[in-house]
Amino acid sequence: MRGLRGRGQAPVSRLGGVVFAVLLVALVLSAPVMAQTGKGKGKAAVVAAAAPAVVKGDAQRGAVKSEDERCQECHGADGHGFGQSASSEGRHPKLAGQSAAYIIKQLDNFRSGARKHDVMSMMARTVDPADIVDIAAYFASRPPMKGDGTGDSAAGRALYEKGDPARGVTACITCHGPGGKGLAGLGAESPLIGGQEWRYLEKQLLDWRSGERSNSRDGVMNTVIRPLTDQDIRALSDYLSGLP
Repeated sequence: MRGLRGRGQAPVSRLGGVVFAVLLVALVLSAPVMAQTGKGKGKAAVVAAAAPAVVKGDAQRGAVKSEDERCQECHGADGHGFGQSASSEGRHPKLAGQSAAYIIKQLDNFRSGARKHDVMSMMARTVDPADIVDIAAYFASRPPMKGDGTGDSAAGRALYEKGDPARGVTACITCHGPGGKGLAGLGAESPLIGGQEWRYLEKQLLDWRSGERSNSRDGVMNTVIRPLTDQDIRALSDYLSGLP
């Protein structure tokens, strides 16, 4: 497999261990996580969440592989991207400080077709499973992302922290935690979103609402985002992007 170098049995042994780790993550992701049941008026029901598996990649090797696999061309050498512009159309998220488990899951989903993207669906299929774990470890080790939004949207903050029970809108903080830092107990289902590019956040929220994206556990995100208006989505994106 490409990217595995060295002599003797070391590469094969290492790959076996990494593949086992990736399979372990897949098994954990099959466990139910916090979900919006739709029963009751805006109340979120907690379905048992398993503790995430710890997949330890080689961040130093991942730094090299992220360049070899051309990840840095769109996400930046340190995962902080290249600044936001209208021409990017929200296509290139920041990865700095992102959960390794989340990165692994998304690359696996791009590979399988569970998540679609005209570039990433192709790129992800060329990366060896061993390299995916190391690349994820590298970006996860970088200083957390900082966005370019104002962060002063009162409407966005209210939706994030309190939701809107009258409209059946669940508070985002329930699964994404204070400051959008994610909740470790939810692993790959609770990514870092505070400080993410606002155009990317807005596009993902719109895609969740329309069904264009549907790779969350049990369709939780599609259900949660459905009641949001365009104005709600813009306010949330602006608020989250400005968080430190």
